[in-house]
Amino acid sequence: MCITPPVGLRKDAAAMENAFDVLQARGFVQQVTHPEVLRQRLGSEPIAFYIGFDPTASSFHVGNLLPIMAMVHMQRAGHRPIAILGGGTAMVGDPSGKMEMRQMLTQETIAENATALEAQLRRYLSFEGDNAAMLLNNADWLLDLKYIDFLRDIGRHFSVNRMLTFEAYKQRLETGLSFLEFNYQLLQAYDFLVLFQRYGCVLQMGGDDQWGNMVAGVDLIRRVTQGEAFAMTFPLLTTASGQKMGKTAAGAIWLDADQTSPYEFYQFWINVDDRDVARFLRYYTLLPRADIVRLETLQGADIRQAKDALAFAVTSLTYGPEAARQAQSAARALFRGEGEAGEMPATSIPQQRLATGVAAVDLLVETGLVASKSAARRLIEQGGASVNGTRLSTIEAMITSADVQDGGVILRAGKKRYHRVMVV
Repeated sequence: MCITPPVGLRKDAAAMENAFDVLQARGFVQQVTHPEVLRQRLGSEPIAFYIGFDPTASSFHVGNLLPIMAMVHMQRAGHRPIAILGGGTAMVGDPSGKMEMRQMLTQETIAENATALEAQLRRYLSFEGDNAAMLLNNADWLLDLKYIDFLRDIGRHFSVNRMLTFEAYKQRLETGLSFLEFNYQLLQAYDFLVLFQRYGCVLQMGGDDQWGNMVAGVDLIRRVTQGEAFAMTFPLLTTASGQKMGKTAAGAIWLDADQTSPYEFYQFWINVDDRDVARFLRYYTLLPRADIVRLETLQGADIRQAKDALAFAVTSLTYGPEAARQAQSAARALFRGEGEAGEMPATSIPQQRLATGVAAVDLLVETGLVASKSAARRLIEQGGASVNGTRLSTIEAMITSADVQDGGVILRAGKKRYHRVMVV
């Protein structure tokens, strides 16, 4: 597959702008420690910054793409990205945003996941040049820590009372917080201290649910070294319908072609809610702001142009322009009834049914794509069924009004059997 050079290699007008202004204009900035001081630093000198990713899966998903794009913008403005793959912290588990303890992974699984994630990060970041990205694994300094020494040197700087005021811990106190997870904030703060001392890293970035952990790192650096460091968080994204970003009836949208094909990936962006298009153009593309302003003014049927621009831009970044062109051509042929989909049969159903949701299993039977519900379940379990080009991954999947595109929904069974469900 042809992949374009990492976007960090490209030099354009964005490199002349203050990275703080770029991120703020695109909606990335949620909370910042000492924002005016940080803005001045970002505009006056190159800095090193980091974002951490615990390798709990073998692929990033669309939710992870927002912090990755923030790294891209920072690197394009001349700053050095440090991506931390948390081989150490993944063995503890971050309680942030979780109502129960994360599944414990083996060291072997974590190492395999980290290798896969490294390959994906190289699509977006440049590892060459003056501000070449760095890729580190915090297992290198966390796994050999001596517990008593760590408690005496690092733990003494933390107040339990203060830790319990942070939202991540407050939520979990109601459902149960293990002592293992309680240590996570200390480890993440220690990561920042190590990066500050070894690589001159002065900024940590991440999702807003990480605010408590990040502020703890800033405070630890101040207490141990009397140095100045900063934290910046991004908004926690949900779609206009309230759904977690990157989650669909078909499951998560991955950045790995084996788990989400370029065509399925392209279709995800084509199918986003109209209300989300402007935000997603700012977050997930490198289109100039003037182009985004023009696209976000489109209304009605014309908004399809904005969705097409969004889908093509994000797919190009992730899988390369050739894969994006192929996905675009396939999508247009399918919805215009061209090629193999030209004789696509159709069934009409009332809009009211989709308002409450219809089981995908039921629609597969109603349209005649399968003979029975048991056959539909087997088809889904084998990965052979899709909705609007997005593979169904669970037999409990529901099709709703949010899935309607151009007045209908397209079901597929196997490689070449299609059926259009028209909404009336």
